[in-house]
Amino acid sequence: IHHIAQNGGLYKRPFNEAFEETPMLVAVLTYVGYGVLTLFGYLRDFLRQWKIEKCHHAAERAEQKDFVPLYQDFENFYTRNLYMRIRDSWNRPICSVPGAKVDMLERLSYDYNWTFAYTGRVIKDVINMGSYNYLGFAQNTGICKEAAAKVLTQYGAGVCSTRQEMGNLDKHEELEKLVARFLGVEAAMTYGMGFATNSMNIPAVVLKGCLILSDELNHASLVLGARLSGATIRIFKHNNMQSLEKLLKDAIVHGQPRTRRPWKKILILVEGIYSMEGSIVRLPEVIALKKKYKSYLYLDEAHSIGALGPTGRGVVEYFGLNPEDVDVMMGTFTKSFGAAGGYIGGKKELIDYLRTHSHSAVYATSLSPPVIEQILASMKCIMGEDGTTFGKQCVQQLAENTRYFRMRLKEKGFIIYGNEDSPVVPLMLYMPAKIGAFGREMLKRNIGVVVVGFPATPIIESRARFCVSAAHTKEILDTVLKELDEVGDLLQLKYSRHRLVPLLDRPFDETTYEETED
Repeated sequence: IHHIAQNGGLYKRPFNEAFEETPMLVAVLTYVGYGVLTLFGYLRDFLRQWKIEKCHHAAERAEQKDFVPLYQDFENFYTRNLYMRIRDSWNRPICSVPGAKVDMLERLSYDYNWTFAYTGRVIKDVINMGSYNYLGFAQNTGICKEAAAKVLTQYGAGVCSTRQEMGNLDKHEELEKLVARFLGVEAAMTYGMGFATNSMNIPAVVLKGCLILSDELNHASLVLGARLSGATIRIFKHNNMQSLEKLLKDAIVHGQPRTRRPWKKILILVEGIYSMEGSIVRLPEVIALKKKYKSYLYLDEAHSIGALGPTGRGVVEYFGLNPEDVDVMMGTFTKSFGAAGGYIGGKKELIDYLRTHSHSAVYATSLSPPVIEQILASMKCIMGEDGTTFGKQCVQQLAENTRYFRMRLKEKGFIIYGNEDSPVVPLMLYMPAKIGAFGREMLKRNIGVVVVGFPATPIIESRARFCVSAAHTKEILDTVLKELDEVGDLLQLKYSRHRLVPLLDRPFDETTYEETED
C-alpha cells in the first residue's frame, strides 16, 4: 500500500513514499547471524590473547600494558571481527572517470582481508552503480572538460590562499552570482568542501542558548556542525511531522532547561534527499510548521540539487515552493555537478554575515579554478544558458531512469526503501553474510555496487545502495536488473511480501509522538 500525501493542499503533486516491513523470520535470522559472529569474535580474541592466533589489528605496545587501553570500544571489536571479513567490499581503487562505466584495479588478499596485493590487472568497463554522478557530468570529454582544461592553463590548479586574503578570484565572484540565480535567492557563498560547508557554518548560525531540531537520519556533517555549535540538540523521528511539531510546542512552552527563558533561536535541520533511506523531506509540511512556530529552517540539498525538480533546482522546485521560505539553503557540487565543494544560499544579510564569521570562509583554502569552471559549465548547461537543451534532457533522463529502475526492482520482489522519485535506491540485504557476498557476486558480473552496514546504518538494516544516473542507458539498467535477478535468487534476497508500511505509520516511541485528530 503506497502512501500518497495530499495533507490539506500543502502538496501540489503526489508524494509517494513507503517502507516495507521487515519479515519476522529475516529479522530473527539477522540477529542470530550477528550473535554467532559476535561469539566467534570473542573466541578469536581469546585465542589472540594467548598468542594462539595471529592478529594484525592496532594494539598498545608492551610497555603501555598498564595504561588505560586506547582500543576498547565496540566499534573496534566490530572492525576486528566482523568488518574485516567483508573489508574487500570497500575502498576498491578506481582508475578512470566515475561515469556510467569505470575501470577498476584488481586486488587480492592472502591474509583474510588484513592486507591487499595488486595483481596489475585492470578490470575494464565495470558498470558503475555507486557514484553520485546523477546528471552524468563526471566525464573526461565534452564542454565541461574543455572549459576546465582552458581555465587550468590560465589560472593553474590551486589558489594557495583563503577568500579573505589572496584567494578571491573573479571566477569565485562569477560562480556565486550564478549559484544565487540558479537557486532563486538574493546571494550565495561557495566553499571548497561539502562536509565543511555544514560542519563549519552551522556553528556560525547558532550558538549556546539556541535550540537545534535535527532529523534522526541527518548526515554526519550536520550532526558534527550541530555539536560544534554548543546549542541544545533535540532529535525528531525521521520525516515525522507529528514528532517535529511536538518538539516545537515543547520548546516554546517550556523554554530553556532550568531558567525557562525563551530560546534565542530555533533551527530545524533537514536534508532534501536522505542518502541512506532514499527518502525525500516533507518540505511543504516542514515549512508550514516553521512558519507556525516562528523558527528557522536549514535545508541540506547535497543529493537533491540537480537531481530533483523539472529543471534540476532541487527539492524546493520539486514541491513548487518559494526559495524565500527556506532560511539557509545548503548544497554541494560533488554530485550532480561532477565537481567538488559546497554552497550556502539565502538572504544577502545572511551571506554577508557568513563571509566574516564562517570558519570555512576565513581559514579554508578557496575553490580550485578548474573545479569552479566545471561547476560553471555544468550549471549553465542545466539552466540552458549554453545554448543547448542537453542539461534539461539529463534531468528528464534521470527522472525516467529512477522510476524505471525502482519499479523493476519492486516487481522482482526486492525490498526497496524511499521515494519513487529519489535516485538513491536502497536494496535491503539485512544479514551480515550477504553484505560481502552481494558485493562480490555483482563484481563477478562486472557491476560495481556500494554495500552499506553498521555504523552507517542500524546494525540489522544492512543494504546495497544504488545511485541512478542520467548517463545510464536503458540497456545498462536492463543488464543490471538481469544480473540482480540472478544474484537475488542465488542469495535469496527477494524478501518482499508487498506489505508496504506508509512512513507516517512506522513505529516511534511515545516520547516523541503525540497523536492528533489531524
